[in-house]
Amino acid sequence: MITCVVRYTIDPRKIEAFERFGRRWMELVRARGGTHHGYFLPAEGASDEALALFSFPSLAAYEEYRGLFGRDPEFVEADRIRDDSGCVLRHERTFMRPLLPGDLAAADTVPGPVSGGPEETPRAGDRGLPGPGR
Repeated sequence: MITCVVRYTIDPRKIEAFERFGRRWMELVRARGGTHHGYFLPAEGASDEALALFSFPSLAAYEEYRGLFGRDPEFVEADRIRDDSGCVLRHERTFMRPLLPGDLAAADTVPGPVSGGPEETPRAGDRGLPGPGR
């Protein structure tokens, strides 16, 4: 799985247009096989930063989705919301590999050291001689 994190600088006076833009892209990501984790918008105080996170099963699946930009009429229409309103001043994308809460269950099943196992391997310099406390 690969997650795209998009950091936006938005015009806070045009937050309603940005929300329209975000709702449309959430629909498009889902319709093209991705999982949208949502848009995270300014809540308290003056801020012009927003985030979006969405995942695809693989980089190849993301690239297939990305290939529709500028060609698919629905993608063009969604970008027009941004372009016509001026709600996004700039954005940058980063790709990450998520560690999700469900991954914790898998980590709990990984076997750890077993008590009563083989004795400790002698360290370099021990020469097999008994030392203090042995």
